[in-house]
Amino acid sequence: MRLLIVRHGDPDYDRDSLTEKGWREAEYLSQKLKDIRVKEFYVSPLGRARDTASCTLEKLGRQGVECEWLQEFTPRIFRPDKPKQRSICWDWLPQDWMEEESYFHYDTWHQSPALREGGVKEEYDRVIRAFDQLLAAHGYVREGKRYRAERANRDTLVFFCHFALGSVLLSHLLNVSPMILWHNTCAAPTSVTTVVTEERRQGIANFRMLSFGDTSHLYAKGEEPAFAARFCETYDSPGERRD
Repeated sequence: MRLLIVRHGDPDYDRDSLTEKGWREAEYLSQKLKDIRVKEFYVSPLGRARDTASCTLEKLGRQGVECEWLQEFTPRIFRPDKPKQRSICWDWLPQDWMEEESYFHYDTWHQSPALREGGVKEEYDRVIRAFDQLLAAHGYVREGKRYRAERANRDTLVFFCHFALGSVLLSHLLNVSPMILWHNTCAAPTSVTTVVTEERRQGIANFRMLSFGDTSHLYAKGEEPAFAARFCETYDSPGERRD
């Protein structure tokens, strides 16, 4: 089975939609996805993801399945650099989170006081429970850190969602800490991450990531990927955000 995790297009957060650039990105993405045989489309309820999906779904005359748990991952915590103000849990300064060894490990990343106080693991577990229920409905049942292939298949599922939420799904599939994915990767708007099952022994499956954040559909049209979710390349980079 193949999973395509798609981030929404360049966002207009004030309107929870897409910028003009974001709509172009979504159109170019649809030209890529329309030629793929997709079993099911799953869509975040947030406007920027639904708008991104709409370009593909309209071309195909298909409907997406809206999943509440695919909306952006938003638990809020007190970061070390902002001890009196709640911030999203996946946007730390490197000098803060990288000093804590537990953040680097799949089984311990959630044990710090800041993440425990913010209920981050509880929300993470809620999301991955729903995700595993969906995968089970498609024939793959979670057992420990791998999956039991009850109905092995070559179906393709597409998820239109968000960077931090997509990182949660990947961390679960790959058994890695989401803190690493949140802070050391960036899936650009409308990028496509591909994960596929491998069943080397009958009935025992794991997921392998074939590509992360693919934006080839943008380069094919001469469209530079949007900057959203990145921070300044150098401290004095003009027009690039630090926070």
